[in-house]
Amino acid sequence: MTRVERFGRATFASLRIRNFRLFFVGQSISQVGNWMTLLAQSLLVLQLTDSGVALGLLAAAQFGPMLLIGPWAGLVADRADKRRLLLVVQSLAMVQSFALAVVAFTGAPVGAIFAVALVGGVTVAFDNPARRAFVVEMVPEPDVANAVSLNSALMTSSRVVGPALAGVLIATVGFGWAFLADGISYLAVLTSLWLMRPSELRRSEPAARAPGQVREGLRYVRRTPELFVPLVMMGVVGTLAFNFGTVMPLFVTRDLAGSTTTFSIIFSVLSAGSLVGALAVARRTEVGIRNVVRAAVAFGVAMAVFAVAPGIGTALPVAFAVGLASIAFLTASTAIVQLRSDPEMRGRVLALQSMLFLGTTPLGGPLVGWVAQDLGARWALALGASACAGAAAWGAVMVRRADRPRNAAAPPVVRTVPT
Repeated sequence: MTRVERFGRATFASLRIRNFRLFFVGQSISQVGNWMTLLAQSLLVLQLTDSGVALGLLAAAQFGPMLLIGPWAGLVADRADKRRLLLVVQSLAMVQSFALAVVAFTGAPVGAIFAVALVGGVTVAFDNPARRAFVVEMVPEPDVANAVSLNSALMTSSRVVGPALAGVLIATVGFGWAFLADGISYLAVLTSLWLMRPSELRRSEPAARAPGQVREGLRYVRRTPELFVPLVMMGVVGTLAFNFGTVMPLFVTRDLAGSTTTFSIIFSVLSAGSLVGALAVARRTEVGIRNVVRAAVAFGVAMAVFAVAPGIGTALPVAFAVGLASIAFLTASTAIVQLRSDPEMRGRVLALQSMLFLGTTPLGGPLVGWVAQDLGARWALALGASACAGAAAWGAVMVRRADRPRNAAAPPVVRTVPT
């Protein structure tokens, strides 16, 4: 076997599992549609309002439900058959995309976009923990880390194709067709879920109904340093650094004097960096808190350089680095959560992580949008870079504190069997 063959077998090991392969193909198509909608929504609101604050409010509508009902949605994932839950949630998300198409085709007021986006936020709150916990059930234990990384690669590769395709559709036939295409794309993921073999799933025992289960999940995270430290870092970084949908349109169109097409190109380059980063970490055999800290430092440095990019030519390669560093941070923190969590707690912990990643956007989105609107998008990017630096510094301090009782032993590490 050649070195290239060994690399490919190790990187894509999980795809030999039929159920995961079906999931991967279906999600690959559907996630492209999702990113088409996210981009088209931002550009449509920007076109109608020319307001950074409005973009921040859109982010609040899209991700606010995660903040409000995220832990409860995670408990539902722990109790439910995740495949059946995903069939219901994905069907509702398909209806939401078709509703956005109707809003765009009929020229409804901008408030209608916010209302439909809010409904979409509810579906995301239930979909995210169930879908990510379901990844663990589809593959054997030794392949979990690889499946997590490939799932991250799937999500980020869709950010390459989705924005570019949305840009083409918006420029040629209009916003409505981008939303309509997203609705149709849900047929792929629904079909893949129906074709799976339930008998081959490695299901976790459903959490029994009992009072105080959401609080129990919070207490579990607080007493587990390998979960608590990355989740706090995710909350800080998610609030101020991952607001790409709010900052990027203003940064490209105002600071770099670009167009909506330019925005689509730069966003696709950023997503290409994310894809490369996800594939690079797919072969990782261990994940520790130090990995999360280092990735946060790299993310902060990349955003700081991006903030001072003088023109589009300079911004393109830096956008690639931003994407690579951002996915390194996201994948490291996600892998710890999925591997370290007890099976009966996994849905709640993943919901909490999603709440801190996506649900904090309603808190940071309007603030970041205001900074971008009044002070300039470069300052909003600098704010995100500072958040990454602060989170990394706190995480490093917590690692050193964890070292002391063990006489400078290495921090807790989640180990997996090499694929």
